[in-house]
Amino acid sequence: MKTAVVESGECISCGLCVSICPSVFRFGSNGRSECYDPAGASEAEIQSAIDGCPVQCIHWT
Repeated sequence: MKTAVVESGECISCGLCVSICPSVFRFGSNGRSECYDPAGASEAEIQSAIDGCPVQCIHWT
């Protein structure tokens, strides 16, 4: 299974991934996005968040 990972050091906290896929992404205590439930949405939905990230800090592992 592929798992989405957010490189928090590169995240600019724009919130796009959280708005696209709130069942997978949220803002962590550092104010940056994190993947808290990698199985919370379909791969296609998560891919939409990955594709939309303006700094490309989300990727699959």
